[in-house]
Amino acid sequence: MQNQPLLEKLKLGDLSIANRVVMAPMTRSRADNQDKAPTDLHAEYYKQRASAGLIITEGSQISQEAVGYINTPGIHSKAQVEGWKKVTKAVHDAGGKIFIQLWHVGRISHPDFHEGALPLAPSAINPKSKSFTPKGFKDTVTPKEMSIPEIKQTIEDFKNAAANAWEAGFDGVEIHSSNGYLLHQFFSRTSNVRMDEYGGSIPNRAKILFEIIDAIKKVVPENRIGVRLNPSLSGIFGMTMDEESIPTFDYIIENLNRYELAYLHLSEPFNDVSDIPYAETDIAKRYRPIYKGKIIINAGFDQQKGNQFILEGLADAVAYAKLYISNPDLVERFTTNEKLASWDESTFYTPGAKGYTDYPKLVEK
Repeated sequence: MQNQPLLEKLKLGDLSIANRVVMAPMTRSRADNQDKAPTDLHAEYYKQRASAGLIITEGSQISQEAVGYINTPGIHSKAQVEGWKKVTKAVHDAGGKIFIQLWHVGRISHPDFHEGALPLAPSAINPKSKSFTPKGFKDTVTPKEMSIPEIKQTIEDFKNAAANAWEAGFDGVEIHSSNGYLLHQFFSRTSNVRMDEYGGSIPNRAKILFEIIDAIKKVVPENRIGVRLNPSLSGIFGMTMDEESIPTFDYIIENLNRYELAYLHLSEPFNDVSDIPYAETDIAKRYRPIYKGKIIINAGFDQQKGNQFILEGLADAVAYAKLYISNPDLVERFTTNEKLASWDESTFYTPGAKGYTDYPKLVEK
């Protein structure tokens, strides 16, 4: 493979990145401490992968109410900010760029995380899924429908988390409005049956995202904000599609053009949606003509497919997930067309260095 668009430089807002290979956000459950703060182990993990054009961290909860998985780091306390400072310094010292993904899981949480209180969601609808709690996987419960003050507080929590991220030295933030979590729950009529200003119509269901962007851009430059969306998510976390699902994302993405964002991060379908009514099978092809800014595409890409999408103009960069678990030097391997190492799925979410920082590079410095 001679000409590799993946290896070309790119500008995201005012940020220059060395290549178009992005490390996708991945929950790894290594913050097994009382503060739920990143540690030296996190710093080493991300440093090892700093040759990526851009690293997007694992989802990091914006508040205690946002938690929904064990051992995931947050970005809402002083200890967490101090932990993330170690990570950003390690990545920057290695020449890398790093955004943090801001996360609220909504109804995918469990009372075990909230001293018995119900998780918050747009509507009181049980996703009938599983929550990964300190006591193992448990069935999700019917959440508490958020009041207007709780919605406004959540918007403020996103803003405060973004300010903390900026203090911690991140190059930018990504708003996690994808994969069946809180903001995606607002977008969907199957999880949002409100009839107030945050429900009913497509603009009302999308409103919270734009209010969050408007809040965050007061504390982080607008061109250092990214947004993550997964328009054709079905069958995961209780999310199903209807006749307004894709039109809702059409509306959201069209209106994101009002902002000078760093990028829009889109996922191709996680599973085969060809037989699912109302689903869109080709996300990049649909939204490349609609969105005028930079697009990062994700889900199921290898080296060849990544290069092809950029070559065809369908995306500006490609985010890789599992390949980055087992190949910390993924860019270098792409550069020389080396064989890629396989990952150990049994260590994806287990505390400690095993399956986290012990994957070797081809050439150790």
